[in-house]
Amino acid sequence: MNGDRIQFSCIKVTQPIGTFYIGAIDARDLHEVAFADVRRIEDRDVEKYLGIQRELSPIRVQEIREYVRNVDATFPTSIIIAVSSEHAAFDAATNLMSIPRDRRVAHTIDGQHRIAGLSDVERNAFQVNVTVFVDMDIEDQAMVFATINLKQTKVSKSLAYDLYEFTSSRSPQKTSHNIAKLLNTTDGSPFLNKIKILGLATGRPEESLTQATFVDKLLLHISKNAMQDRDLIKRGKLPPKVEPEVSRFLIFRNLFLEERDAEIARIMWNYFKAVETRWPIAWPTTAQGNILNRTTGFTALMRFLRYAYVSLGEPGSLVSEEQFGEILARIDLGDEDLNSHRYKTGSGGEAHLFNDLLERSKVNPE
Repeated sequence: MNGDRIQFSCIKVTQPIGTFYIGAIDARDLHEVAFADVRRIEDRDVEKYLGIQRELSPIRVQEIREYVRNVDATFPTSIIIAVSSEHAAFDAATNLMSIPRDRRVAHTIDGQHRIAGLSDVERNAFQVNVTVFVDMDIEDQAMVFATINLKQTKVSKSLAYDLYEFTSSRSPQKTSHNIAKLLNTTDGSPFLNKIKILGLATGRPEESLTQATFVDKLLLHISKNAMQDRDLIKRGKLPPKVEPEVSRFLIFRNLFLEERDAEIARIMWNYFKAVETRWPIAWPTTAQGNILNRTTGFTALMRFLRYAYVSLGEPGSLVSEEQFGEILARIDLGDEDLNSHRYKTGSGGEAHLFNDLLERSKVNPE
């Protein structure tokens, strides 16, 4: 920093589009010079040129604010801004870029959510990669924006979960991933070959669930904030256990914290084995219209699991297939009833099936 100007190291890069600069800038400094542009929703030049509107998502910003507190937080890809030559000065002898400390000086081409999400970090605690275009015309800004946001390949959530296998520390995500793989590959499992482990079909007709769906629903029984738990464990701290009343909602929480992952897997096995026995046609079928072994049915069954489990014993206890079977036997729904005409695909159908399971089983919802 030099007076009322911000200085940061840069290298000059020449590509067919022209010359630009890549540097490392303190996140708070970047927030100061780009803040007004991040907040201005309707009048950003790129949006007007493309005829679109990129609204700032409060949910995404909050996710980033929580993420940057993690011990291994990183944003290795560059935030892209455009600055006028009236404001930007690059010293080739020292490789320093200098711009005024002014909230209106930078226009954000890509990275608005990261800039907003980094607003609370302490100064000098987090540097970010920044690409600076000087005097970039609006057509080129729009082309860069379109290349980044319209042509990139989205990484599947299932692949992201699969990468937890290679981490050394425990986390709710890694435990859930390991259970998914175990149940998908073990002979006799009710999930044998049913889970698309990387979210991509292998051609097996029995695959009906993505790994992301399985892990997401299992995590709801382990943690209210899986990323926070993971961060605490990486810092060498043990996340807090829950009291008995709360454990009725987070039924696998204390099992996870006691490293009793095998028992979580066994309970899942027993519950869905009971499902397989209760609906022996609907659970394994690959017929079109069947919903029990797909997202609609699985989500409803995972919601119902909590109520069935706590009605049979204290959280942390091992419930048998036969015990789950006694509850499921009360539910007067036949295999032929579990179809997409009765239970529509989506949250409405999931809620409908869950309510039917709860009401017909006569399990106490409290």
